[in-house]
Amino acid sequence: MWGIFGLMFIDFLIAFFKSFWAGSFTPALVLGYLKDVLYYVLPLNFLLSMVSIDPTVWALVVFYFIGGLAVMIKYVLDIIKRFQ
Repeated sequence: MWGIFGLMFIDFLIAFFKSFWAGSFTPALVLGYLKDVLYYVLPLNFLLSMVSIDPTVWALVVFYFIGGLAVMIKYVLDIIKRFQ
């Protein structure tokens, strides 16, 4: 989870400084990251909170890590795209 938040913060800082220096800062920049927290982070927390009712215990943990890895790859690709 810290990796996801770290990559989100790095991506936000890059987008913020680019828009700040270009003079095109809008609140939509921040709202996009709040939407990402709602769409990506909250479901991962929900998966992790359901581990206690999973009879195998490992199935939801595996889905949690796969989902977390997918979100981290998304942000790494977004950061790379910002420099191209």
